[in-house]
Amino acid sequence: MENNRYVIIFVFILTATVAVLLTFLREATKDQAALNEEIFNKRAILSAIEDKTGKDSGEFTDEEVVQLFEAKFTQKVVNVEGETLEGVSADDIDMAKEKKKPESERRLPVYIYEDGGDKVYVLSVRGNGLWDEIWGNIALAEDLNTVVGAAFDHKGETPGLGAEIKDNPTFANNFKGKQIMDNDGDFVSILVRKGGAEPGNPHQVDGISGATVTANGVTKMLESGLENYMPYLNDLRGEGQQGMLQEQ
Repeated sequence: MENNRYVIIFVFILTATVAVLLTFLREATKDQAALNEEIFNKRAILSAIEDKTGKDSGEFTDEEVVQLFEAKFTQKVVNVEGETLEGVSADDIDMAKEKKKPESERRLPVYIYEDGGDKVYVLSVRGNGLWDEIWGNIALAEDLNTVVGAAFDHKGETPGLGAEIKDNPTFANNFKGKQIMDNDGDFVSILVRKGGAEPGNPHQVDGISGATVTANGVTKMLESGLENYMPYLNDLRGEGQQGMLQEQ
């Protein structure tokens, strides 16, 4: 009986010690973990504008990523009404958490890249694939309509099938030059079309063979995700038109 008491006391002390050590390690590495996550997210943004930076996002060092964002990016957070939210950084937005909120309460990050007079707007979207969540970043030209780059990722799609949205660069490249609005300026999004995009259609890209559910998930993600940004984009477009009239 006495031996059992010693064993229980030993286990209790050992468990408490391990718990304290784990808590200490978590707190000690919390800032670095947050920085690593921030840089990971920034690389995802850079993946959508590799044609503009001239480098693969993986070729930048962590320090270069931070410096590039400080020098050439403006970050904003907007709501679904198109209003810019003050006092909140795009780095603080977790799209996985925002996706769980009612649509009217969602906050949307906007990353504006400027270089030599060229301006690109990167918008983040999130949706559902076959097995789990999928997400992406869509880069729009200054006309706020033409896609100049795209990058996608996933949590658990099937390698060789749904995972091709990330693993096959051709899929993302197919979005370049596509448009999210029609000739009347109405939002139509971009369809990932089973069997291939119709020739000359600026609102369609080729689907993924054997991954119809994931492809449909990308279509729905773009439709709902980009539509949330439309009030903000329409406001920008209105401001741009007013500026052109003033110049005239």
